[in-house]
Amino acid sequence: MTKHESVDLEALSDLCTPWCIHVVATLRIADHISAGANEINDLAASAGCDTYALHRVLTYLATKGLFQEMAPGRFVLNEAARGLLDPSQRFLDLTGIGGRLAHAWGTLLSYVQTGRPAYEEIFGLPFWDDLGANPDIAASFDDLIGPGGHGTPSPEFQITGGWESVRTIVDVGGGTGAMLAQILRARRGIHGILVDLPRTVARSHEIFRAAGVTERVKVVGQSFFDPLPPGADLYLLKSVLNDWPDREARAILSRCSEAARPNGRVVILGGVSRDGAPRPLVIEMVLLGGKQRSVSEFREVAQRARLEVLMAEQQPSGHFVVECRPS
Repeated sequence: MTKHESVDLEALSDLCTPWCIHVVATLRIADHISAGANEINDLAASAGCDTYALHRVLTYLATKGLFQEMAPGRFVLNEAARGLLDPSQRFLDLTGIGGRLAHAWGTLLSYVQTGRPAYEEIFGLPFWDDLGANPDIAASFDDLIGPGGHGTPSPEFQITGGWESVRTIVDVGGGTGAMLAQILRARRGIHGILVDLPRTVARSHEIFRAAGVTERVKVVGQSFFDPLPPGADLYLLKSVLNDWPDREARAILSRCSEAARPNGRVVILGGVSRDGAPRPLVIEMVLLGGKQRSVSEFREVAQRARLEVLMAEQQPSGHFVVECRPS
């Protein structure tokens, strides 16, 4: 191994830095500094925490390039720290979904040993049940997977034969509707149906109103393991299948297959990659036992759900698109 290929195991295994970042994000330290509380005593009072402990955390982060300590106990924002003011960084807050994700990594050993998620060992319930029992955590999760976490959804993907024949699209597990809103906004001849749990779709109305598509969309609050609205031209699964093991993924695809018969199609964005592509560990695997499937692996699951894969390709938009029809 050459000098340039050497690996710093200490740096790779550092736990102090990420936990310190989570803590200052949770305490809104950047916001307090932005509001004028620069001295450590004022910061600790504003954040409601111990002065000595907070000082040590901020001094440590300053040595890593996050914040600047201009004089002992006097901190200012640098460019990196200003990033913490961005609402999209709220996922770092340990009192919301960020805390669930951070602590879930502590179950990695169990996941690797068994292939099954061990989230319940820490929080007492499986992930989805935990969200159902904690509406505030569920709301922060919806914010994370919606525009607040992923930016503006891109509707620029292509389907076989183009969009001209599509009159109705069902966004299955579409969250608060951000992707569907953009699809309808870009293609004014299409009507949409958003399917997700009642607590989630209840938050979609403002998104559809802002996109100007309210009159062309219907909201259905239900599980996607139950029968889906039938007869649509296209059933979209965006960033859904990667959250589920094979049995559940097959069940979701089967519901799509049933509803799409005889002439509809099912389009998958996310959760499938080309054969031979690297598939690193991601949080969905640890939280849920989810999978990132190769095209060959997906094809096997789809066949058992009575779906035929028509197309699987990387498109100029950046989407890897898989298109199926009922077989």
